[in-house]
Amino acid sequence: MAGGIFAILDDVAMLLDDAAMMSKLAAKKTAGILGDDLAVNAEKATGFHASRELPVIWAITKGSFINKLIILPIALLLSAYLPGLIVPILLIGGAYLCYEGVEKVYEMFAGHHDKTVAARETDNRQDLLQREAAKIKAAIRTDFILSIEIIVIALGTVVEKSMPTQIMVVSFIALLATVGVYGLVALLVRMDDAGLHLIIRAGTNTGLGARSLKALGQLLVAALPRVIRLLGVVGTIAMLLVGGGMYVHNITAVHHLLDALPAMASELLAGLAVGTVVIGAVHLFQKFKNKLAG
Repeated sequence: MAGGIFAILDDVAMLLDDAAMMSKLAAKKTAGILGDDLAVNAEKATGFHASRELPVIWAITKGSFINKLIILPIALLLSAYLPGLIVPILLIGGAYLCYEGVEKVYEMFAGHHDKTVAARETDNRQDLLQREAAKIKAAIRTDFILSIEIIVIALGTVVEKSMPTQIMVVSFIALLATVGVYGLVALLVRMDDAGLHLIIRAGTNTGLGARSLKALGQLLVAALPRVIRLLGVVGTIAMLLVGGGMYVHNITAVHHLLDALPAMASELLAGLAVGTVVIGAVHLFQKFKNKLAG
């Protein structure tokens, strides 16, 4: 009896050790996409009134948890029974990310104003809530696509392992992708509050420590607008890289066509090309729809 219990404990210990080792490997393989996820979601979680930033981030975080709960069992089932469907799903998600990225590039050059971003520019509470809801919805939708990529990459590292190991590793990466990413996003958007706190704490003291605190606080407050603008650019590039990467890495013809270019350049070019095609198709569909309605 005691021997059986010890054997079970030994099996559990081996399973946990194997899961820990594979989780480290999966984290390394998903590090790039997690960085892109941070840039994209940090950009989407900004542009709100200061009093609404944390509630909005919490709403997006809850949506991200739900996304993972939906994607995780489906990904495990597809991997086990219908692995041929994973690549088409990735390509559809990649097309959406490319579309969003190219649309943002177009808005930058055309000078169009994204109404969902300007959630801090109105005093009308109803209008504010509508804009918040629109941006939260867009952020959760983008998180869903990025979550698919993260979970599939993590699953690919343990596809030959037992099902318990797969579940533990992929669940850990999914949790890291939500708690880690949105925890950092919350810290970024509250950077000015931290700076203001340091300035107030320094007060009117003239000592070296107080002056250092005040200088650091002023730096944090002044840096936030620049960080937000930078995140907008980085987030757009990240969407194009992730979306384009899905085509470069999963379609042999595209990979060979762009093989002479550096990896990042080929993914960016593929993202721009796919996004342009999708935007063209969307505009043609809208024109056709308007013509029928007219």
